[in-house]
This record gives sequence, structure tokens and C-alpha cells, in this order.
Amino acid sequence: MEIQDNLIVALHSIVEPLDLAELFPKRQPLEVELGCGDASFLVEYAHRNSEINFIGVERLLGRITKLDRKGRRAVLNNLRGVRIESSYFLQYLLPKNSISALHIYFPDPWPKKRHRKNRLINEVFPALARVALAPCGKVYLRTDDADYFAQMKEVFGSDKNFREILTPPELAELPTDFERDFNARGIHTLRAAYQIMLQPT
Repeated sequence: MEIQDNLIVALHSIVEPLDLAELFPKRQPLEVELGCGDASFLVEYAHRNSEINFIGVERLLGRITKLDRKGRRAVLNNLRGVRIESSYFLQYLLPKNSISALHIYFPDPWPKKRHRKNRLINEVFPALARVALAPCGKVYLRTDDADYFAQMKEVFGSDKNFREILTPPELAELPTDFERDFNARGIHTLRAAYQIMLQPT
């Protein structure tokens, strides 16, 4: 199987939504991980799910380079990386109703009270997710920070367009790089998942 030379998407514009048909050789459902770290989770998940396309988003060059290297080594034609801020990507670069799932794992908890306004999962996040998600789309969340987890549950619990669901075992069993380190130190993973309801209540 041939794979292209570079899995990192060259952004021709940062104000126009991506043309997803140009990114992947096959048209199939798309899932996005916002903040993909060293891409160990996403590469393995994409390998196990060849019938789904995946985009990993990272701001740091070193991390997105790891996605490219690991993805090409695994010969993954269903994986791409975008180097940009996660919140900007979600709001401006994803076409409406284009993704079947969002994965957000161990985002920066910004633990100091004065910095919490910088958290990715805030009161406006569910509305942004609704725009990007296809009908019945899902959001999967993980963190080690109890305060941030409470905020995640609050903002999604307050949005009547979402209902809480269980994280599938086959997804929960795949750790991220941060998660593996945290679990080795006895720090437990806090998980939540939500799905868009067909008829808002």
C-alpha cells in the first residue's frame, strides 16, 4: 500500500474550512483528536479502525512531527495531522456537521483559578462541538484533574442537545501517552462521553 510523503496538512488558508475530500483517498466517517500529544493513541486507534478517517490536531511542531513519522511507519492512509490551536481548528477549519466524533484527552487543566478561562472545555465548547459534529456525533473526554472533570461534566450536562453515554471498552482500553505515565504513578483516568441527541429537548 502506498502512502503519501507527508501526513501533515499544508493549510492554504486559516479562514476557510478544510476540503476534506482532498485530504484522504477514501470518503468515510471522520473523527478528530484535539491535542493529540505524541500521537501514540491516535496512530493505534487509526490502525485498528481503517474504515474511519482521523485528524490529529496539535500546536507544537515536535508533536505533530511524531504523528507524521508514526503514521507513515504504520502505513496509515486514514490519518492526517494539522498544526494549529485546537479551539481555532474546531471553530473555523472544520466544515459543519463533518465529524462523527471528537476526542479530547488530558487537555491542559490550567489549575490556577485566574487561568481557568484558558481551558479548552469551557461554557462555549459544547455549542462549537455541535456545529462540527454530524447527527448523533459523539464527544469523548479524559482528564486526570478532578476540578476540570467537574467543569467538563457541568458544561455538557447543561447543554440539552447532548446526552451522557458510556465510553466503549475498546476505546477506553487505549491509553494516551500522558495517560500511560499518569496511570503508572497511580493517577486514575476520569472519563466522560456525550452524544448529540436527534431531537433537542
